[in-house]
Amino acid sequence: MNNSRNNTASGRSIVNNGNTSNRNNLETPRSPSRSTRNLEPPKLNDGGALPSSSPRRRNQKSIFSDRYIPNRTGIDLQAAFSLSNQEILPEIKNRQDRIDNEIEIRKEEEANQTFSTILKAELFGDNVPMATANLSKPAKVSNSRPNSTGNLNSTASSSSLHSIRSSGMPDNSSTGGDESTTGNTRITPPRSTRNNASNNSLASGSVNTTTNHDSNSITNTPRQTANLFTYQSPKKNRPVSRDLQNELYSLSPVRQESQKLLLSPQKKPRNISKVPYRVLDAPELSDDFYLNLVDWGQQDILAVGLGDSVYLWDGSTQSVDRLCNLSNKDKVTSINWIGSGTHLAVGTLKGLVEIWDATKIKCVRTMTGHSLRVSSLAWNEHILSSGSRDRTILNRDVRIENHYVNKFEAHKQEVCGLKWNVEENKLASGGNDNKLFIWDGLNTKPLYQFNDHTAAVKAISWSPHQRGVLASGGGTADKTIKTWNTLTGSLTNNVNTGSQVCNLIWSKNSNELVSTHGFSRNQIIVWKYPSMQQIAQLTGHTYRVLYLSLSPDGETIVTGAGDETLRFWNVFDKNKNDEPPSSVLLDAFLQLR
Repeated sequence: MNNSRNNTASGRSIVNNGNTSNRNNLETPRSPSRSTRNLEPPKLNDGGALPSSSPRRRNQKSIFSDRYIPNRTGIDLQAAFSLSNQEILPEIKNRQDRIDNEIEIRKEEEANQTFSTILKAELFGDNVPMATANLSKPAKVSNSRPNSTGNLNSTASSSSLHSIRSSGMPDNSSTGGDESTTGNTRITPPRSTRNNASNNSLASGSVNTTTNHDSNSITNTPRQTANLFTYQSPKKNRPVSRDLQNELYSLSPVRQESQKLLLSPQKKPRNISKVPYRVLDAPELSDDFYLNLVDWGQQDILAVGLGDSVYLWDGSTQSVDRLCNLSNKDKVTSINWIGSGTHLAVGTLKGLVEIWDATKIKCVRTMTGHSLRVSSLAWNEHILSSGSRDRTILNRDVRIENHYVNKFEAHKQEVCGLKWNVEENKLASGGNDNKLFIWDGLNTKPLYQFNDHTAAVKAISWSPHQRGVLASGGGTADKTIKTWNTLTGSLTNNVNTGSQVCNLIWSKNSNELVSTHGFSRNQIIVWKYPSMQQIAQLTGHTYRVLYLSLSPDGETIVTGAGDETLRFWNVFDKNKNDEPPSSVLLDAFLQLR
């Protein structure tokens, strides 16, 4: 069959529309750009001055900037910037929109952290050891620094002095601790300069402390170890670079350490295209959450159930053929390829299960046993399991005459999710009763029963990378993706996605997971496992993305929705293990082995 709509008995077929540039509905709506700097400047009164309620800023001039940068003298340094473990960053970890825009918010967090690190380096320079060493962790001042080698004369307690040195914040408490709010402390850090020639002539900084009990001043001589508020002259003069590029950077007011941080290359996330590279029309693709109508076999043949027919799309030739047309007003409700990709199991509305030879375009067997529609199918070599609206799971051995060998009857409502773990011989089943069962082979008693989901469990997928790891997703009332360790029966991850979870599938080439969603965003999300951080969000479908399948090479996913379209997305990288040898010599060596 060619790529045109077929006016045969079914009246419809898949139509290949070529590139997505020919479709008007392929533009992916982009979320509004989010500023990476979310701190607001101080709010001003009508007169332009800072609010009178702030005693520290009554005599201060107005600051107009996107962020408030304090001066290097006075107590404003304490008020505006903290050198403790807590960072002054926007409260974005508990935002309501974090679920929908996790990627953008994570970028915002990284940008704010970078700004905070650079600001520390600009304010304190070399006085803060390793100020720009780690972008993700703020520089911490150790509490175990050795005491100064200089002479200190003070009536303040050693604990107060230790607090000033370790945290970088003034401590007004006295020896007894009763007058912690009455002491007046002024800390004046020295103003450092970026001129190498003038650095050698700067005098050492000092710490002046006055309390209400006496007026003795504390003078701190230059310390051998780094102190936040004590200047250290460098042991060696910094060499003057003759490189033109370095000379240009030396004219910048930004310190050299901050320049290195800004210019250092950062690891960029994998670039995933936001638009599908191919779209196929799929007329009569049912908008039914409980059905499974799309499956991509190992022979690179995509099978799609449309109404009463099953169509095959060849990935190598892009040709479309009709496999079957059901009679007696029956409809296709589920399909699944056998492991080798040669035979296709087809479940019907009337409760039948047919096995079709895709190479001969011939039905080789029809099996009964269900009284209602067959919603899900799963192969385990020669064992075919079928889940139905009649609440049962029938296990069929296609090598024998009997239509089924045994029956699972644990579910209380329609069985809409079935997946075999062939390596471990375990079956996972999910139903409209919000239950998830793990079956050990053909044992009629379930190995585990998980009741954590609060909506129908259709999305089920076994990890190909770790033994016993299973991912499951809940419907509209649940919206979560949960991962389980079926070796111990424990829950290992629980992520709220914000939308109905319709499908899950693991990448073959990397430890990543893809989920498709329904109400209310109809999005596709790529997750990094086990951190469950979002790598990408893909949008474009206008209805619930009810169907999902992975290409045999593991690089492409196909999604189907009630908008009657199939969309192909390049999501995953190539499998490095499948790459050819890098040299002819290595190839010859491998052949000798």
